[in-house]
Amino acid sequence: MPASWSLTLRRAKGCRAEREPCSRVRLCYDPRPFSRPEPRSSRFLVDQIVEFVLKANNAERRILSGMRPTGRLHLGHYHGVLRNWVKLQHEFECFFFVADWHALTTDYAESLDIEQSVWDMVIDWLAAGLNPGSATLFIQSRVPEHAELHLLLSMITPLGWLERVPSYKDQQAKLKEKDLTTYGFLGYPLLQSADILVYRAGKVPVGADQVAHVELTREVARRFNFLYGREPGFEDAAELAIGRMGKKSQRLYRDLRKRYLEQGDGEALERARALLDEQQNLSLADRERLTGYLEGGGRLLLPEPDALLTESAKVPGLDGEKMSKSYGNTISLREVPEEVDRKVRTMKTDPARARRTDPGDPEQCPVWSLHKLYSDADTRDWVVEGCTTAGIGCIDCKRPLIESIQQDLAAMRQRARQYEEQPELVKAIIAEGSEHARDQAKETLEVVRSAMGLGYR
Repeated sequence: MPASWSLTLRRAKGCRAEREPCSRVRLCYDPRPFSRPEPRSSRFLVDQIVEFVLKANNAERRILSGMRPTGRLHLGHYHGVLRNWVKLQHEFECFFFVADWHALTTDYAESLDIEQSVWDMVIDWLAAGLNPGSATLFIQSRVPEHAELHLLLSMITPLGWLERVPSYKDQQAKLKEKDLTTYGFLGYPLLQSADILVYRAGKVPVGADQVAHVELTREVARRFNFLYGREPGFEDAAELAIGRMGKKSQRLYRDLRKRYLEQGDGEALERARALLDEQQNLSLADRERLTGYLEGGGRLLLPEPDALLTESAKVPGLDGEKMSKSYGNTISLREVPEEVDRKVRTMKTDPARARRTDPGDPEQCPVWSLHKLYSDADTRDWVVEGCTTAGIGCIDCKRPLIESIQQDLAAMRQRARQYEEQPELVKAIIAEGSEHARDQAKETLEVVRSAMGLGYR
């Protein structure tokens, strides 16, 4: 190992672990030279880096998700994304980032607005309940390793994989007024893959329309592992690792591997993976090597993430269409009380209720969709009964909804106020989160560079 680098076990600077018992493996620069009895091969370095990073980062417990900076957020953002993030931050190791580079893929001509949009959005994140003590919050461009991994992965990603991503053509059709015939727009799905893989995230919370992006990431990771996880003598090393298992386990592993490779037996694959998890006398590097050998590939240098399908409520706008800034039909998270009252009171309702005495159908009324999000069961029963019998008018129906929305937004406005008054606090939170995120990304890039022969040690 070169004199300037050492693998140490210590707390990461500025991370939450300084306040809690923790031991995180990091790649740390150490200017002090040290000697070694004999030179080590670059492949040995890869083995050591992979083993240490895998021990430190449990991919299944790590989540990565991002949001383009669109400025102040509205109820659609909260119920569609943020509410899930607030819940997930207490269940997983979460990395949530501002995707400012992604904003450039479509808004490159109006980039001067991005910075203010970033800070406005982060304040809304914090107001909605994201806690920098429970999740890592950062800005994508503050971690240049995203761009480096994107570049390296672009060397192995077929052009056709990018062109077949559904949102590529969909966005071109929706944004005809913009010139999207750019390299950046074509490559943004791969940048999303780099965003995920640079943190070795095991799960990515997405809606059904974003599953294709996660599938692309899985394919890219699989191709990378196949190309660079097969070190010289991979099969021989795998056979030696098999020999370290008990005789019964050896026979079972070989049988299950044969059944999977020759017959595509998915059950055999799962049983073989479980068998490897049970082996106490295998190193983590050997375990990863045998997992790759089992599937006919190499070691899993970059884990394949899974899509985490989350509940995502579709929030109607004031006109009944999807709530969106482009439609001008939103209620923002920091909307003043008078505006909330006015907007909900004038919100579109069931067209069948032209007169107060006309009965209606709640399922045809956008206001009912908000009741499902904000009202309790008794209130919803009262709305259904009153609407279908014309027992209540539309203004009557909206009053308890206004009260519930006001109550939720009042708490958010109060939390937001401290950050509005202390912008330096917001910047400090992002600076600390970006530093921690970059520490994790650097570890992955060390593995990637070494595996691709770019370590130069």
